[in-house]
Amino acid sequence: MGEKLYQQFEETHMIKRVIADQMFSDEIIWWDDITTPDRIESKSNILSKSITETVTDLTIQLGEDINYWTWDRVHILEHKHPLGSVEFLRNFFNVGPFPINGASEVINNLAYKRDKTGIYNIKAGPSTRRIIDFNDIENSLSILPTGQSGNQFSKHYKDQAEMFNTGKFRKMKMNKEEIINTSTLLNFKPKF
Repeated sequence: MGEKLYQQFEETHMIKRVIADQMFSDEIIWWDDITTPDRIESKSNILSKSITETVTDLTIQLGEDINYWTWDRVHILEHKHPLGSVEFLRNFFNVGPFPINGASEVINNLAYKRDKTGIYNIKAGPSTRRIIDFNDIENSLSILPTGQSGNQFSKHYKDQAEMFNTGKFRKMKMNKEEIINTSTLLNFKPKF
């Protein structure tokens, strides 16, 4: 297929629709490596070559001990702020980076782009997670990827990020009395 065409193919939903079916088919044109015009490879040839190349690449990237070949070493989440694109401001505005589990098409759905770097930076994920027991609403749970505030000077700018990344939740405040007793109050007064 070639690298350029593969990158275009991966950006579509076709990859999800055809990859599983093709794994069950031995006779299909996709198994042939177009960079070897003097021969036609089989599924077995391509899978063997892919496994060998994968082991070689992982050994170079992550070391000889396969116990350290863990997803969290290559799957990274960083919540980027527009001003965080300036290297000097990155640590001040961005939240992360964090190693994280999850992947595309799983419950902890964190989409990433595959490339040759061997590091898979998250490009999309959930804006919130909630567990609601409709039989006991006041004991529902939630978590945000960073924090409640969009103001980087607030203590709530990134106070939920570590919990989010480790799959933890916090109790949702659904009762007015509980909210009043545990919350801070911010008053805006216009100057005339």
